[in-house]
Parts: sequence; C-alpha cells; structure tokens
Amino acid sequence: MTAETQHSDRSPIDDTRIAEWQEALFSQTPKDILRFAHKQFDNIAISFSGAEDVVLIDLATKVSDRVQVFTLDTGRLHAETYRFIDQVRSHYDLDLEILSPDQSRLEQLTREKGLFSFYEDGHKECCGVRKVDSLKRKLPTVDAWITGQRKDQSPSTRAEVNVVEQDLVFGSDDNPLVKFNPLAHWSSQQVWEYIRMFDVPYNPLHEKGFVSIGCEPCTRPVLPGQHEREGRWWWEEATLKECGLHAPQQTNQTG
Repeated sequence: MTAETQHSDRSPIDDTRIAEWQEALFSQTPKDILRFAHKQFDNIAISFSGAEDVVLIDLATKVSDRVQVFTLDTGRLHAETYRFIDQVRSHYDLDLEILSPDQSRLEQLTREKGLFSFYEDGHKECCGVRKVDSLKRKLPTVDAWITGQRKDQSPSTRAEVNVVEQDLVFGSDDNPLVKFNPLAHWSSQQVWEYIRMFDVPYNPLHEKGFVSIGCEPCTRPVLPGQHEREGRWWWEEATLKECGLHAPQQTNQTG
C-alpha cells in the first residue's frame, strides 16, 4: 500500500490503520506527508509556534487551499514572538486562530502563586494553565493535527516520534485524534536550509542565539555546542523538558 493510493480508502482509524500509514509515509517527504494528511482529513489544523511550524505552513499552502492554523498565546511570550505571529498571519494571508488561557484559572494561579512559581516548583502547572488547557479546548474540534516535532529536538523525550501517530493523550475512543509530524526525520539544519531557500518568515530571536523559543521567563539563548533544548527550563532535568503539548505516544513504531 502506498501513500498515493491510501487517501481514497476510508477504513476506521485504529492501530492497524496507523501502522499502515506509518509504513507508507516513513520515507516520504514532508510535503508528501502534508498532501496525504489533507487528503485524508478535511478538518485538520497545524499547530504553530516556531520555525519548524512555519516550514509546515509554507509547504501546506503548496498542497492545499484549506490550510487551518492555530497558535497558543500564553500571555508570557517575547515581544518579538508576537510580532512574528502577526508577520506569519500576513505573509500567508491566514485566518490564524489565537488561543488564550482560561482567565479564571490563570487568575487563580497567579493569585495563589504569583507570576514566577515555576522557578520553585517546576513549569508543569503554569504550562498546564497557559498552554495545555487551551490545546485541550482546541483539539476536540478537529479530526487531526499537524506539529513540527523532530526526533532530534529532544533525544530524551522525542526520539520515538513518528511521522503519524494515534494521539492517545488528547484523543479518546469516542473522539479519536490523529497526529502528523511531517518533519520527524528532519534535522535543524534542514529546517533552516528550507527557510533560507524559500525566504520563509522566522522569529528574529533566532538571530540573538535563541533556538527553541517558548515563554520569555523560561527561554534563554544557548551557547555554541549546546543542545537547543538547553535553552528551555534550564533549572530542570533534561528528561522533564516538555510542557505537556507533546507527551510521548505509546503507538506502534516503524523504522
């Protein structure tokens, strides 16, 4: 079975189906994976925050005329990031959906713990309120989503990322959810080669030594030779450096 012929086959999305897709898409290009994803699902959206995600947007606009994109505004992003979000919206003429934290939960967190509690008791709670809750509201409204995850972004947490997965974290038996990671096998170098080749917009913080960019209090530049994730939550163990948006999936692995 090939990725080119699968789109017309509408059998149920189960573990067997996902395994077939993994095998068919494993060696496909990101562009081909995005084409396949948009043929399979009408209600599919790209999650956008960083350089990888803009590459996906750029590729998706070349294979589909119904590109949906959303982003999470935590309220703590750099000023450069907010301008970057608006630049991407304008550049691709997107109806970009910007999701904000639940006001009551955020007010409760800051009232009880202040604005920088994550330095004392870890980032999970703050990320839960500012990021994960917003994602939990969004994902039940789509059948599949697309992310810019790469295997080499975090060897301790993303080494097993597949180009397509059954999302067991945000999906359920009643509302199954498929997750595509078209750049899973790409390196950071390949991402930036594409950005330069096609003049893709990027966050100006990259020119100041930032590689992996999140909220302002939790992101710092990295030195030459440091891994990109060392600039995120630097006060915590490397194995804890996920915010909850991309928890490991226990699915069939191919390759």
